[in-house]
Amino acid sequence: MKKNNCEYRMLEFRAVENEENKMIIEGYAIVYEQPATHSYSGRKFTETIKRGALDNTDLSDVPLRYNHNDTWCIMARTRNKSLALILDYIGLKIRAELIDTQSNRDIYKSIQEGLIDKMSFAFTVSDGGDKWSFGEAETTREVTNIEKLWDVSVVDMPFYDSTSIYTRSLELLESEKRSLDKHEIETLKLKINLKGKL
Repeated sequence: MKKNNCEYRMLEFRAVENEENKMIIEGYAIVYEQPATHSYSGRKFTETIKRGALDNTDLSDVPLRYNHNDTWCIMARTRNKSLALILDYIGLKIRAELIDTQSNRDIYKSIQEGLIDKMSFAFTVSDGGDKWSFGEAETTREVTNIEKLWDVSVVDMPFYDSTSIYTRSLELLESEKRSLDKHEIETLKLKINLKGKL
């Protein structure tokens, strides 16, 4: 299991007003049964994270990061209970209380002002944990089993506008299509061989 094979997805979140002036943010990092559709080379790509995909996920130590950046100070973490991960019928909700550092204050202010309003999560899918379907105009993917959640992040660039993340998703799409093409060729060969033996 390698982090460089992980994928990223994005949702919205918000700052939570409170009387103690704590820096609290919350939102859903993952929402079940909510198809996300994007275009790629004239084709549609639709992905849905199915309800139950997190039932066996490793959530043991999840940090809250800025832009998935490993070199940036961690903003909150499940290990010290400054980040809470809440599984419910909708999906995975996060609630984080940011520690009082200058970088966190800067980010929190940007969140309050609406400059940063997206959340992303990095994950890997278990073997056999997704199902692909290739139609003439649309490719669909259903994610049924997420192996590990690597992090949740506040991000200032939308998921599909971020080159490195976008490229990773397209590579995965192309890889699955190549795999399907090979399977179709092998199936055709098998059919031809069977006909030849009749």
